[in-house]
Amino acid sequence: MKTNTPLPERMRPQALKDFIGQQHLLGEGKVLNRLILSGKIPSIIFWGPPGVGKTSLARFIAKQMSLPFSQLSAIDSGVKEVRKVIDDATQNGKTILFIDEIHRFNKAQQDALLGAVERGTIILIGATTENPSFEVIGALLSRCQVYVLKSLEGDELEMLIENAIHKDAELSKLNIEVKEKEAMLKYSGGDARKLLNVIELVVQTLSESTTFTGTVIITNATVEDVIQQKMALYDKSGEQHYDIISAFIKSMRGSDPNAALYYLARMIEGGEDPKFIARRMLILASEDIGNANPNALLLATSCFQAVTMIGYPECNLILSQTVIFLATSPKSNSATTAIGAAQQMVRQTGDLPIPLHLRNAPTKLMKQLNYGKDYQYAHEFTGNFIAQELLPEKISGTKFYEPGNNAREIELRKSLKGWWKEKYGY
Repeated sequence: MKTNTPLPERMRPQALKDFIGQQHLLGEGKVLNRLILSGKIPSIIFWGPPGVGKTSLARFIAKQMSLPFSQLSAIDSGVKEVRKVIDDATQNGKTILFIDEIHRFNKAQQDALLGAVERGTIILIGATTENPSFEVIGALLSRCQVYVLKSLEGDELEMLIENAIHKDAELSKLNIEVKEKEAMLKYSGGDARKLLNVIELVVQTLSESTTFTGTVIITNATVEDVIQQKMALYDKSGEQHYDIISAFIKSMRGSDPNAALYYLARMIEGGEDPKFIARRMLILASEDIGNANPNALLLATSCFQAVTMIGYPECNLILSQTVIFLATSPKSNSATTAIGAAQQMVRQTGDLPIPLHLRNAPTKLMKQLNYGKDYQYAHEFTGNFIAQELLPEKISGTKFYEPGNNAREIELRKSLKGWWKEKYGY
């Protein structure tokens, strides 16, 4: 293969019919399909995992509308670069500004976009792997349409393999025989860019092998062999994003601070957004530690606030401290199990009537209908407890919360057992 242009770049779709996946948006009659064909595109934020077509869609929209296309990466661009694009657009006409990883822009950087977006000087297209509700300021979010892009499914990925082999200008020159696809699909993780990188790497390695006979035969074994040897050579910053964060969370859940610190270091060295790391730790503090150590949530919250204010490299120390605390804390998933059980009960039973004695009675009529009647105020009784039923009658006596087997929740279990016996008699 003679070209220096990577396969993912060569395979970018040039027409709507060439797009694989995202048919909920791009299928005939769907919202993005209609907007693109009409040429009336608002400012947009594409939210979805890596390699699902966010950049390709932005470029295609600019081409379809015959507008200048400027691309910035939030990793290495700031207010200065944004203002330059806006100034150029003001002088030369409307421009599509594509900002990759827009969730990494801080408030000041996002504020710099507001006026130009509102005036229509630029059409903003942002791409993010993070929930824009958390990462994009409200003023900017309200001026954009948010579209959710999905990971590619198996049949879509297989179609991508066929297209790459038969339609790419370079690969189509070779005699390529795909006997097995499972390994390529596994390594892709629903990421089209990653899949195309794998295909190119495997084909290049096999075609340059001293044992090459003129036909590139792709099997699961050959893919595994090539990937194990060459994995570090491509997509170093992002290809293991989800695998590493999964290992990071599971290491803290498994009470292994050494493994957790190793995966933290991997993310730091890879330039991972520290807020992304801190947010995952916030979730773990409730999901896996909960009431076994309530201080975990407090520290995780402080960690998120601190890394937001400080950033790299100083926030490395804060992340490290929090990781060690969470990994070595006692564990309990009782809060996770409890809310899951409660939600399942709601789905099964629907909107059960609230007991009359628990209802608010702000009007005379409501009081006449016995709203709030016989409610007993717990603080007026010994131990701040009174045995009254607080669940709807149909699910009276249902237990959702079962304390975990740790020191703090064992004490909670004793209290709950006493209250339960006083209320239900057993």
